[in-house]
Amino acid sequence: MAIVQPTAPRTPAPVSAEAIADIRAPFRKATLLPGMAYHDEAVYEWEREEIFFRDWIAVGRAEEIAGPGSFVLRDVLGEQLLLVRGKDDVIRAFYNVCRHRGTAVEERECGTAVRFQCPYHAWIYDLDGRLVRAKHTEDLEDFSFETFGLRPVQAATWQGFVFLNLSDGEVEPLEAQLGDLVDHFARFDFSTLRSAKRIDYDVASNWKFIAENYSECYHCPGVHPQLNKLTPYDLGGDYDPDGAWQGGWMELVGGAETMALDGGHGSRHGRPSMCGITAEDEVRIYYYVLWPLTFLSIHPDYLLVHRLEPIDASHTRVICEWLFEEETIALPDFDPSEPIAFWDLTNRQDWHVCELQQRGTKSRSWVAGRYSNNEASVQAFDLMVADRYASDGQESHRTVRERYDTPPPKVEPGHHHTGNGANGNGANGDETHHTEKDRHTARAKATGRT
Repeated sequence: MAIVQPTAPRTPAPVSAEAIADIRAPFRKATLLPGMAYHDEAVYEWEREEIFFRDWIAVGRAEEIAGPGSFVLRDVLGEQLLLVRGKDDVIRAFYNVCRHRGTAVEERECGTAVRFQCPYHAWIYDLDGRLVRAKHTEDLEDFSFETFGLRPVQAATWQGFVFLNLSDGEVEPLEAQLGDLVDHFARFDFSTLRSAKRIDYDVASNWKFIAENYSECYHCPGVHPQLNKLTPYDLGGDYDPDGAWQGGWMELVGGAETMALDGGHGSRHGRPSMCGITAEDEVRIYYYVLWPLTFLSIHPDYLLVHRLEPIDASHTRVICEWLFEEETIALPDFDPSEPIAFWDLTNRQDWHVCELQQRGTKSRSWVAGRYSNNEASVQAFDLMVADRYASDGQESHRTVRERYDTPPPKVEPGHHHTGNGANGNGANGDETHHTEKDRHTARAKATGRT
């Protein structure tokens, strides 16, 4: 199964074909994204319309809308949306816009409701968005309650997260975008987790710099000495995804139990493991980018979540949450302060260098740099970006490092067309065989089927 891409963009990406080709070149020849991809507002606006509004993005947790009638307002890239759990226990989403004269229907940030009444002219909508009352409209032509409900937004849940897709019309299901990540996470049930802490950060950096930073630990020895002490930057490996995600793992040093700022020992202080954690998981930290704007970091005892909310080409709000099992939070001695302190420090270290990168790449002297042999996972993310810029129906093969202590394989990746031929790609026979063998091996490891 290949990455599912939306239909062709309504306008071409304002990035040159030459720059896209340079990114999609074989790993040892490829260059980074061009400077305009991080600074040009026209590029950001294209991404907003053609990526963020057309792909599934995580916007929160299902427990925020716990029971029938509960709702939250959510600002998503300049659109205010109303998320509500219906009487049938289904979570739905709507634009918070009355179909009469465009007034915001709900003013409260969250709460419960039996129905939603516009505060201006009292048009009333049911929890499923249907218009149920609009006085003095009985003799209008081409008007009916059935066709003038709140405008819906596609909503879905997975592992306790609420995802939205703002595309018009029919969209591919969320599972099609996630691909084999669904199987990869099958041993977990993150829907039972609850938030112990949330911190919002305003970062003066493009969203892609933040995602690229998350995708590698080449910078860890210098930028994150506390992190590198617990999970050395060269101990781990990457997976070869079949879907719009990328991920890898890092090994905890002997004696460390998790990532926590407790004098460098990485102790859990008795916190139990999350449901689904295996013996192998106990000595690893897993990192996943869920295209395009969510990071999931799996620890033995908690899940760290980053959600990016791009504001413009140079600014991103990052929402970070620490999720634990509900039973763990209920323990009388539960104290998440050390994991929170660890990642708050690490986050701020990352935001600092991302902001320096945003500043430096604005210089007229900077041209797109090159990937080190520690940054195949950075190119993997950039290839997802470049494939969307190109919108040519081709999916770029990603170079995968199965172990961080060895250089990337010297296999020249090509591009393959989704669903084209027996193996779904247009490479020559030898390369196709090697690529498919690597994918099968990596997927088997990812899902524990070795």
